[in-house]
This record gives sequence, C-alpha cells and structure tokens, in this order.
Amino acid sequence: MVVSGLGKALGVRFDGKRFESRNVLARYHHRELLIFRPQTFMNLSGRSVKRCIDYFGIKREDMLVVHDDLDLPLTRVKVVQKGGAGGHKGIQSLIQSLGTDRFSRVKVGIGRPQYNEKVEDYVLSPFYKNERLMLKEALRGCDRVIQAVRENRVKFMYAENWIYAPPLAKLKNLMKVSGGTVVEIRAEQGHSGSAAKYSRRWKTSGGGALMRLGSHPVGSALHLKYYEGLLKYGRPTRPKSVMAEVGYHTKIESFAKEKKKYVVSEWEDVEDWGVMVITFEDHSNATVFASDTVLGGVRNILNVYLSNAVVYVNMNPHNVLEVYAPEPHIFGEEYIVEKLETKAGWNFPSPDDDWMKGFPQELEDFIDAVLMDREPVSGIDLARDVVEAIYAAYASAERGARIELKR
Repeated sequence: MVVSGLGKALGVRFDGKRFESRNVLARYHHRELLIFRPQTFMNLSGRSVKRCIDYFGIKREDMLVVHDDLDLPLTRVKVVQKGGAGGHKGIQSLIQSLGTDRFSRVKVGIGRPQYNEKVEDYVLSPFYKNERLMLKEALRGCDRVIQAVRENRVKFMYAENWIYAPPLAKLKNLMKVSGGTVVEIRAEQGHSGSAAKYSRRWKTSGGGALMRLGSHPVGSALHLKYYEGLLKYGRPTRPKSVMAEVGYHTKIESFAKEKKKYVVSEWEDVEDWGVMVITFEDHSNATVFASDTVLGGVRNILNVYLSNAVVYVNMNPHNVLEVYAPEPHIFGEEYIVEKLETKAGWNFPSPDDDWMKGFPQELEDFIDAVLMDREPVSGIDLARDVVEAIYAAYASAERGARIELKR
C-alpha cells in the first residue's frame, strides 16, 4: 500500500513485470529510483528482490525495504538500518537470500489482531474500520435531516419499494386477519454483484452488501414489526439489538484462481456477504442475508413465521411464468430477470417486474402523501431505523458482539 502510494505520488505506473514483481523506474529530485513490489508469497520475497538488485547492480546498503509491523500501533512508522527478522517472514526471506541483515527498513505499524483472528488472516485483511464512530456519525446525519425536514415542513419519502410490493401487502392483510404473533422473519436479497464502480469501496458507497442489498429486507422486516405493534399495542414494535457477521467470499483463494468469474469480484474494502440478526422489543427476531455472490438472477425473499401461520413472500424468483430456451439468443432483447447471467435454460420472468416489486405503488403513495398532507407509509422514521440497524450490524461484526440500540 505504501509503495503503491509512492508510485501514485510520483505519477508512475507499475508496468514492469520482471523478476516475479511489479516494478517501475522513477525520478525524484534528479535521482533515479527503482520502485519494486514482489509478487511472490511473502516468505519467498527475498528471491524476487535478489534477482532484481543483482540485475540492476544495486548495493544492499542502497536498498530501502518497506514492510508491515504487528508490534507498532496502526500508522506508527519506525526506521531502522539493520536487524533481525523479528518473526516477519518476508524480512527473514530477504536476510536469507541477500546473506545479510544490513539493509534499511521502514516499518509501518498495523497493530495486533483485536478479535482473535489468525495473524496470517489479519495481515491480508482490510484495516479495521471504526464502525462505532460511523454508527454515531450516521445517526447524527439522520437527525440533522429529520430536523431540517420538520423545520421546513416538507415530506420525506423513503424509497423502500419492498414494503409496497403486492405480495407484502397481502402478507400484511393475512397478519391482520390471522391475529397471530410474528415470531420470526427470514429475509434475503442477493445477486451476482453491482456493476457500479463506486459500490466497491467504503469511501464512495458507505458499506458493502449489507448496506446496498440488506437495506431492502431490513426495511421490510422493521416495517412489518411496526405494523404488527400498531395492530396489537397501538405503537410500533421497535428493534432492540443487532448481531452481525460479514464475509469476503470473492477473496477465497480457490475462487481467486478461477479463470472465469460469473460474479463481480473487484471489491476493494467492502464485504460481499453479510448476515444480521435483529432482536425486537417483544423478543421476536429477524434474520437478514445479503450477498453479491448469488447466481441465477436477483433473489428478493421474505418469509414470515407467525404463531398460527407461515407466509412466504417470493418477489423474485417466483413461478407465475416459467420459460425455457435451449440457447440464450432465442429470447433476444426481451427482459427476463434482473441480474440474470444467461437466458438459456429454465427461467422465471415476471409479467410486470416493476409492479411485483412495488415501484408504481410506492410513487402513488408519495404523491397522495403530498396531495393529502399526510405522512407516507415509508417515511423518515423507518429510514433512520434502517440506517441505525445496518451500521449497528457493522459495529457488531467489528467487535464480535451484540450491539444494543438506544431508545
């Protein structure tokens, strides 16, 4: 990371690919520099470095090695001119290959693992993000929006189409007439990954799969419990706590070696999979899955388990229409299913995908809310609670612990 940043600062690209490395010659203050990144495994990096410096005739004492150091706090830097490997396998390989420990080093602190990870997994993972700070700042942002909306007496329309989808509307009717208690919700959105480049880094997306995909099932689960609470107690049943885990499935070693990728794999520092468990005030639960590694078209699923009934909401896929084609070109440009990899074989298109997902109903409610001066079904309170639940999930995944929501 440091060496890549140096190359960027000098305006050069690592086009050289000799010596099992990526390298480039650059100039700085009229001096020529060879910037070098070994591409071998860490414990073999000395082999690559020796081949390079021998080829260019570089003296050991003119070499500067940049490496991570577990014993230094994150971002702390220490410069030394010689010394042992200190347990660092890359430095140990260099000493063995070069036959000396007399070369200068810049040690960049990365700190120790905080959550019982294996060291070899920790050093290859993205830096910890301060999810607790993000949760705090996200809620501050939400509260500023709420204040501005109320002070200016305008409507806030939270575009959560799932809660307007006809299958979910039918579910609410069934909940009402059955009189049963919602004890568990299991919800999921998954597909083969976003094509938007901004989605692949925290700086421009604010989160990974849990944020982009999880917001739909989370919003729907919260809405259903609000609705149930109003029916039974005259007040919404709110979320009480969140537990979560995130994954980086496209970083699995065997997947990385596959030549052809059917899912988006260019994630930089965001998760491509996540699961969160929401516990509500009445001790019921919702489990939400979000994944960017699901083939076969988008999955929009919500299953509700009541004390006296079970309802499966299958927005996608569903079998109201089943089609088959032996080759993908047969259906031409006709839309089949969102995020579908191929039109060959059996598929399950929706006669009206927008209607099934609730988009026209959502817009109708927003327009009526303005005309009739009422709050929309999907409004600012739900939006804030979704943000809180998801960023609490990130904090939970970071800490490996349950996060209690403030009420």
